[in-house]
Amino acid sequence: MAGLVALRLSLARAKRKKKWWQTFQNRAYPGIEATFIHAFDDPYVMAGNGTIALEILEELPDAAAILVPWGGGGLSCGIAAAVRALKPDCRVYATEVATGAPLAASLAAGTPAVVDYQPSFVDGIGSKTVFPQMLELAQSLLDGALIAELEDVAAALRLMAERNRVIAEGAGACPVACALTGQAGSGKIVCVVSGGNIDLSKLCALLTGENQ
Repeated sequence: MAGLVALRLSLARAKRKKKWWQTFQNRAYPGIEATFIHAFDDPYVMAGNGTIALEILEELPDAAAILVPWGGGGLSCGIAAAVRALKPDCRVYATEVATGAPLAASLAAGTPAVVDYQPSFVDGIGSKTVFPQMLELAQSLLDGALIAELEDVAAALRLMAERNRVIAEGAGACPVACALTGQAGSGKIVCVVSGGNIDLSKLCALLTGENQ
């Protein structure tokens, strides 16, 4: 019975993910007549995200690197665009989780690549592929894509809760996981912890060290 329930939940998540992707591709949702504002592939949204870089560099002008979760690319590319203009020697990396890391594969291939996406508690980022136009921006703005293993993301999430009293969702903990494993190099590393939208039962399981 438990296996059947898990299968149904997995299928439901996959269906929602497909609908999400189609909505962003079509820039519309069936049955809804409205102005569609794209969550990441929009110059104004990315410009707004760029203000995060302004705040970071104001508080930490000698930042060596900034790590940002990669969902669709608008957050990381928006931040990177501002950093390139103000402090080009500061590295900006997108971060992904190993269960769904299409950007790293696409950067390596030089074209949008399709990866095997596996649902996990890191549900704010990760997909099978990337938008071609967002890949072009990433190629010109980012210093690369870093990949965190699922167990490292869980450890980072627990660390932030224990040491900093910060509750982060899996996507938000991904940059911290990459920094803690040394992938961003040395110097002052800034991690953009982008959200705390995590189911309480998942959070409880992660904090007590249960399987992801």
